[in-house]
This record gives sequence, C-alpha cells and structure tokens, in this order.
Amino acid sequence: MESTPVNWEALDALVIDFAKSENLLEESSVSSPLSSPNSSSSSVSLSSSSYHSRLIIRQIRRSLEAGDIDSAIDLLRSHASSILEDHRLLFRLQKQKFIELLRRGTIEDRESAINCLRTALAPCALDAYPEAYEEFKHVLLAFIYDKDDQTSPVANEWAERRRFEIAGLMSSVLRAHLHAYDPVFSMTLRYLISIHKGYCFHQGLLSPISDLTERLLLEERDPPATPQESSYEAPPFDEVDIQALAHAVKITRQGAVESLRFTRGDLFQAFQNELCQMRLDVSVLDELVREYCVYRGFIDSTLASSSGMQTPSKSLKVNQPESGCSSRNCSLEVDCSTSKHSDGEASISNTNVDASPENNTDVTSMQGTDVELRFAGEPMGSHEDCSTSGSHQPESSKVLRNRGNGTGERNKRKRWRGRHDDFGYVPDVSHNGCDKQVRGSSSKMSKEQQAMENHIIFYYNHKDDKYEILLGMKELASRGMAAEAVEEVNTMDPDFFVQNPVLLFQLKQVEFLKLVSSGDHSAALKVASSHLGPLAARHPDLLKPLKETLLALLRPNDHALVKGFPLFAIATSLQVAIGQRLGIEEPQLMKIIRATLHTHSEWFKLQMCKDRFEGLLRIDSLKEVNTSFLAATAVMSKSNGDSCTQASSQLTTSSNARLSEDGSSPSQVSSGDVVCDENAILKVMEFLDLPRADAIHLLAQYNGNAETVIQQIFA
Repeated sequence: MESTPVNWEALDALVIDFAKSENLLEESSVSSPLSSPNSSSSSVSLSSSSYHSRLIIRQIRRSLEAGDIDSAIDLLRSHASSILEDHRLLFRLQKQKFIELLRRGTIEDRESAINCLRTALAPCALDAYPEAYEEFKHVLLAFIYDKDDQTSPVANEWAERRRFEIAGLMSSVLRAHLHAYDPVFSMTLRYLISIHKGYCFHQGLLSPISDLTERLLLEERDPPATPQESSYEAPPFDEVDIQALAHAVKITRQGAVESLRFTRGDLFQAFQNELCQMRLDVSVLDELVREYCVYRGFIDSTLASSSGMQTPSKSLKVNQPESGCSSRNCSLEVDCSTSKHSDGEASISNTNVDASPENNTDVTSMQGTDVELRFAGEPMGSHEDCSTSGSHQPESSKVLRNRGNGTGERNKRKRWRGRHDDFGYVPDVSHNGCDKQVRGSSSKMSKEQQAMENHIIFYYNHKDDKYEILLGMKELASRGMAAEAVEEVNTMDPDFFVQNPVLLFQLKQVEFLKLVSSGDHSAALKVASSHLGPLAARHPDLLKPLKETLLALLRPNDHALVKGFPLFAIATSLQVAIGQRLGIEEPQLMKIIRATLHTHSEWFKLQMCKDRFEGLLRIDSLKEVNTSFLAATAVMSKSNGDSCTQASSQLTTSSNARLSEDGSSPSQVSSGDVVCDENAILKVMEFLDLPRADAIHLLAQYNGNAETVIQQIFA
C-alpha cells in the first residue's frame, strides 16, 4: 500500500473543488488547479446553487432530528413543495408530528395532537399507501401508553430513532429531487473506503488506516428513497447494471432494482443516490481537508486572533515533540487556555492553486527566470532547543536566508472560514468552550498561562517556517528548477540526498532534460557524468532510466520529453521526504488515498472486471501517474528500503496494478484457459448469490457453463 503511486495533482484538484463547493473558503472564487479560467464562472454558480440546496437539506434534517416537524414542513413548502404532494412522505411527517406533540406532555400540546389527528393525519392515512390506515389506528395507542414504557405496543413509535429514520429518508428524497449531491471528493472517499473495508475483510487483512476510516465513514446509512407507484412499471433493467450497482454500494439485488426504478434506469444517478446515503462525519472530513491544504500550501498553518497574535492550528499536534527539541519544552498539550480560535479563523492560501500541468511542466520556458522563495522567518535547526527567550536565531540555508519575507505572500492567501453558513453546525468543543475566557484581558492570565502561550506561539512560528521551506522546495521542483532545488536541499541538509538517491537521480534527470532542450549539450553531459552516471553505478536498477534519459540527446528539440516528465510527482516526493526530515508528517488524507487506491486496484483484479464508476468519481485520474522514467527505480526502492526513504518510493513505483481494459472488458472475462461469457457470470452470481470472482472460478471448473454450475450446486 505504501508504494502505490498517486496523482497528487489530481487529488489537489478534488480537494480544492470540495473546499469551494462546501464554501469552506472565505472567498468563493478559488479555482481548481485543473480548471480553465473560462469555466470558472459557470462552475462557481452551479456550485453555489448546489451548496444552497445542501444547506436546506441539512436544516430540514436537523429540524426533523430535533423533533421540530413544523419547521421542516415549512422549509419543504418554501423550497421543495412538490415533495409534500407525495402522501406517503406527508403521512410519515404528520405521524411523527403527532408523536412529538404528545411527547411534550402539556394539556395544550395534547389538544394540538388531537387536532393534528383530525385535520392532517387521518386524511393522509386514507390514500398514502395500503398499510397507512392500519398504522394510523396503531399510533392512536400512544394516547394511553407512556413514552417511557419500553414494553408497550407503541414503544417503536415513541423511540427517538424514528426521528433519525425519517430525517434520513427525507434527506435521500430531497437530494435526488434537488440534484444536490455531495461534492465528487466526498463521494469518492465514501466509495474508496467502502471498497477498502470490503477488501480487507474479504482477504482477512488488518487495515493500516482503520482508525481513520472508522471515524470518517459511519456504519449507519440513510434509508433509500423509494419510487412512487407510477414508477413501478419501469421497463426491465440490464442485469449488468443491476449487479454493478448492487456490488458497488453493497446492497441487495432487489435494492438495486428499486434504486434504478427511482431514477428510471439512470445507473449513474442511482449510484450517486446510494453513495450519498452513506454517512460521513463531516467534522472529521473537514479537518482532514484542512490538514492537507496546510501541507500543500493552499492555506496557512497559523490562525489569526482578534488580538493580532498567532496560535497553532487545530490540525497540528502540539503534544508531539519536534526533532531536536526537548520533550519537557515541546511536549505540550493545547487546552482551552491556549486554543483561542474556531475553525473559521484559519487563513487559506491560494499560493499553489494555479499549479496546473501547463504551469508546472513547461520547464523550457522557465530558463533564465528566478523564482523567489518567501519565508516568514528562518527554520529551527535540528540541534536547537525550543527556548522562548528569543536569543536563539535559528540557522538556515544560506540560499534561503535572504529570499525575502513571507508576510506579503501570506496576506494573499485565502482564509478558511469553516461551516458558519451551515445551519445548526456546532464547532469542535475544544474551540467552542474557551472563547469567553480567552477573549478577556490578557492581564487576567496567570504568569504560567502567559508563558505557556508565548512558548506555543514561538514554537509554531518556527514550525510554520518549516512549512514554508516545504512549499518552497515543492515549488522549485514542480517548476522544473531542479538545480536550484538540489542546491537548496544540500545547503539545508548535506546528508539528505545520501539517504534519498532516487530523488537526486530524478531531479538530475530534470536538469539534464532541461539543458538538452535549451541546446546546452555540454552542460547536460556534465550533469550526466557527474551525477546520473555515478548514481546508476551505485544502484544498477537506475541504469535503464539512465539510458532512456540519454536518448533525449537524439531528439534535442523534442520539448514533449520535458513536458511529459512527472514533475509534480517528483515535487511531492521531495516535499514528503523533506517533511520527514523536518519532523512534519504527511497529511492523513494522503495515507487514506494511497491505501484505498491500492485496495481498489486489488479488489477489481479479484473481480476480474473494470470499475464502471471510477471515471465518474475521478478515481482513474488519481491513478494516472506518469512512470515512464521511473519504472526501474521502483525495483530499487523496494530492494533497498534502507537507503531510500518511503517518501521517494511512494511515487516512483510503476503502476502495474492498474487493470487494462484488454482481458477485463464487460463482454467476457477469462480465468485460466476458459473464457466465461458475461451473461453466464451474471447468472451464476444471481442464482447463487456469489461475488463475481467466485462465480468466475466456478465457471472455469465447468467450462463456462452456467447451467451445469447451478445444477451441481443444487444437486
């Protein structure tokens, strides 16, 4: 899983689109790294419309979960009045309203409940659905049985879980009715994590990210939206679509049929409906996204308070000491006395948002330019302590030292605003509970508290410098300025490339190709003889990519060689490796994506078919990693793990796990020497309720004859 290649540029685009779609940024005009300027205005308006609809759905959901049925009905009348024309839904709402009125227990509310029976619930019961009138008579028992009586015949009607059931059902219906689907990234995570869990369970493996996935993807699902009676006469659906939907979202065959009926046969809409019914913990997802954006440079790592001071981001872990800092000084737990700010006060950066393939890979056009790295201060040396006296001036790279200040750059960054427009959203307790005491005068703080705060501010300013170093290194590498990147790294840490020879080889490849493209062959050969050759001599697995690189001399004017080089992947590898040296762990979201993409590929290898939904969820783009120059280095990364860090091997492994469309087409799949017809596979899957892979293996034993397989099983 650790060596799975990922297109981090595609992930950047998905994450930024998610933040924009959920209005998590202070300004809504943030463009995706892969979006064109011409499409930004239309996408923003579409996103705003969908975002507003999702807010309405959330408000209706929270009203129902709180038992405020009248508010939910009022919102439905204002924003989706046609939903109330479905008497099945209206009956359930009115029945829940009746229960909630009785739950209040006052004489006035009991009278209101009787009035609700006469004017709303009874009329709906007559034509809602065949069983509605029996349910109406049954719920009348709530008049004589107490809500706390767990043995009563209406204990289920009194149960508060009924609120959540109807809230989930209304959310499913409204989501489909308003086409207010969650952002693609949110759906992609649901799908990948679901497959990851299924694969680990099927193979008996212990997931390395189980602590994250269990908190992120919840077990409960919203009830599915059921079709109205007029939709029951829909034409029969293709069995391929039924099975694809059932296995993709882990529902029964009948559930897949009902879902397709609801969408009148639209497979992809049915898939989105079912996927959005999986519940995500939004607060966990937001924190993962925010941590990733800090690491990638889209937002700042500091929070600006009303007093103008800077305090640490919630996503950073203060209780883990930095390398070189004593645990007594650095192992601090931030509590309410130091955490001043809510999620909405973090800064958001758009510094690297324009890192499109066009901007990153055209290194030939960058010749003769100088990219200024801007840092707010100097990084803390690994040998220094965390003194708050201010007497220590941390040592840094000579090249980085005078690159200018980072204040202007940070001021350009957009701010993280959180979900302040999300009705009923409650921020994290660790931020919410301390505003009043922190916003008071600082003179009321004890000397110990003030010293603690000053220490944390100092600590995080230096950690923030380290983030700036990471971003600067990534920027140099992504722009193709390999020589400058190597110089910066060597000045900062002379031993870095000794432990990361693959990264050095890749950066020197970029430098070589850039020189060849500019016509400076002598300088290019000098780079090859001074660096590429010796590296390949020490690591024989680099000989093949060295030969491929030298072929560029035969096509000196072929700019496609340089443009096609995976600069963004190298830049990310460099960022991860330097981050580890500076004591900054990679974001948890990167771990989730890497692990789930690996199990996604392995799962569909087991199923012997291609994922029909990977294009819709951009999973295919996440797997599109250019490994033409890096294939040979993967072997070395695996065999010489002690000399190459995980970070350099993570993006240099060839993507041989991807399924080719040849041999896994939807029409036929081979197992051994037997070719199984797709209809035979589906027939065995349906009749025997088997996974696809098991059905194929059974068919292979009986020469692909489905009837023979079924007869043998039932014989």
